[in-house]
Amino acid sequence: MKHKIFTFTTVLIVTLLLVSCYNRPVTRTDTETSGTAKFGVDESFAPIVEEELAVFSGLNPDANLTVEYLSEPQLIKAILDDSLQLIMAARDLTDQQKDFIRSRKQTPRSQRIAIDGIALIINRQNTDSLISTADLKKIMTGEITRWNDVTNAEMSKLGDIQVVFDNPNSSTLRYINDSIAHGATLSDKLRALKNNNEVFDYVANTPNALGVIGVNWVSNPSDSLKLTFRQTIRVMWVSRNEQPTFDNSFQPIPAYLRTGDYALTRDLFLIITDPRGGLPSGFVKFFAGDAGQRIVYKAGLVPATAPTRLISIQEM
Repeated sequence: MKHKIFTFTTVLIVTLLLVSCYNRPVTRTDTETSGTAKFGVDESFAPIVEEELAVFSGLNPDANLTVEYLSEPQLIKAILDDSLQLIMAARDLTDQQKDFIRSRKQTPRSQRIAIDGIALIINRQNTDSLISTADLKKIMTGEITRWNDVTNAEMSKLGDIQVVFDNPNSSTLRYINDSIAHGATLSDKLRALKNNNEVFDYVANTPNALGVIGVNWVSNPSDSLKLTFRQTIRVMWVSRNEQPTFDNSFQPIPAYLRTGDYALTRDLFLIITDPRGGLPSGFVKFFAGDAGQRIVYKAGLVPATAPTRLISIQEM
């Protein structure tokens, strides 16, 4: 009898302990420099993110910040659903979205981290590297479909313009729609690939292609002054003037992104909803700090919290 009572009591205690452990809230153990966290990133910024994470992880070996590359709509949905507490996007949250996050007792914080450029890339065989924003709009809306209809390219023999983006929900496509087409219906001939690597490869191998891509994908890592780009493609000069010349056109180098002379610029944000000073907060501080901002410049973007060198250059 005593044995049965002892066995029953033991089972009861173990059961209560298991229930207690099951109902106990999970305690986070991450700090600003250690632990595990997830980070959502627009694929347009993969090169710069890989460099930032490599340095951050090297300085903080106990930190395990994993990256999930998503489209811009997926990123915004994830932070609104609270499945991610840190994202990198080419736009800030709207006031309505921030209010929604506050309604669940979280405080959204946005850190402007860099000024980015949208690069227009063409094949090396295409020597017509000047374009106006007016012609760019006409290309994107289908009013211009052939290279010889572009201003200054009347003698081009490349035929139809094949415009390629990184994916159907690309932030670069949204930028073109909002800032260049201004909401006008885009051409149904625009082509979406799977990612920026595919855009780069497609343009490098297609003489009549026009690729729309983030500037950090074409930055020349060996150029300490950030005045040149990868040699397998050409980066177009963009002008706000209807008659583009080398005097009124600019490429997306950091100095011209900073001054606003380059017409296709956008801000890059880190958005965080983490309610405490954990690993996501530590990464934001690193990114906005001196080391992180140097990496931003190295990637061909403009640091948001550090000065950029302005150098006068002359077209030869």
